[in-house]
Amino acid sequence: MNAAMTDAPARAPLPAIYLTAGHDRRVAHGHPWAFSNEVRMDAAAKALSPGSLVTLHRVDGKPLGVGTFHPHALIAVRVFDRDARAVIDRDWFERRLAAALALRQRLFAAPYYRLVHAEADAIPGLVCDRYGDVLVCQFNTAGIDALASEALAALTGLLQPGAIVLRNDAPARALEGLPQAAAVASGDLGGDGLVAVEEDGLTFFADPLKGQKTGWFFDQRPNRLAVADLAAGGAVLDVFCHSGGFLVRALTRGAVAGLGIDSSETALALAERALAANGVAGRGRLYRGEAFAELERLAAAGERFRLVIADPPAFVKAKKDLGSGRRGYRKLARLAAALVEPGGALFIASCSHPVDAAAFRDEVVRGITAAGRGGRLLREAGAGADHPQHLHLPESAYLKTLTIQLD
Repeated sequence: MNAAMTDAPARAPLPAIYLTAGHDRRVAHGHPWAFSNEVRMDAAAKALSPGSLVTLHRVDGKPLGVGTFHPHALIAVRVFDRDARAVIDRDWFERRLAAALALRQRLFAAPYYRLVHAEADAIPGLVCDRYGDVLVCQFNTAGIDALASEALAALTGLLQPGAIVLRNDAPARALEGLPQAAAVASGDLGGDGLVAVEEDGLTFFADPLKGQKTGWFFDQRPNRLAVADLAAGGAVLDVFCHSGGFLVRALTRGAVAGLGIDSSETALALAERALAANGVAGRGRLYRGEAFAELERLAAAGERFRLVIADPPAFVKAKKDLGSGRRGYRKLARLAAALVEPGGALFIASCSHPVDAAAFRDEVVRGITAAGRGGRLLREAGAGADHPQHLHLPESAYLKTLTIQLD
């Protein structure tokens, strides 16, 4: 038994939840979830409030840890600590947050990154992105929502942020029976409410209150860098360009011209600011439009690009949408491939959790083939290192990207 376990402070006993026979091995071996059909849903369990702290036990009574419980959700128990005596309080959060911070400080010179990636950072349900002295948090489950005051106190003590924004408007909260809203929890964003994002010497802008997710996509950072040089000496098309991450990066790495398309006026305004801030406004154009229609229009006009980037929002948010979503990726690949000049490259991404890497690659290849093109895969990658993957939770590897040179 280690020192942390030996010195754990005493606390009142928590309600006990028991796994049913034959369902303890996966959790015992490190998986952080127990599903509703794996636990004994007796009257006492059903009476617990969503998000209650509990101890989890094997069918024979052996404790497996402490976590949060939701009697009405598919994921019934989320394990927070393997020590069933652990106290999940501010001190506990400070220790977990300090470990997450130490990793990011080894990875990045500047404080712009995902600080907490939920289960992968051993804090189930919590996502926290850092924009300098502004933190943007998502409390996505009933369990972490019930512990929000402890987590926020720990974040404040650890980092003394100028502002903390709560983006509690993710669809995942609705599945947990939680209200959806966005608000400034502490401090002041100031001015127009935007925050600057520094990335490898470039400056971008994010809207932490109203932008997609937390306002910026840190997960694509290594992919933006990896594909930017493929546009050198030619033109780049960035579909679903959001606030200009891929477009600006390519223009600063030698692309002679660029076009960014998005359906959001707000996102395009941020992209316009980024073009100006990085000295490439004269070579970048922005256009508001629906992606599929604009791809067809550009093809009809005979436009071709050295690099085409297609990084859409999730096409598949639930398994019931899997068929239509997969067809959507196939169509996107077909339309985008038609706009790549011979010898140019297509970068295409999926952030849909239910679409695995093999399925995504299959649909992209089918789309490229339908466009009458062939080529070679240059790179297959996921999210950056500030979005780590839980070893027992494949769902944490949500981002899939392919970079393909086309003949």
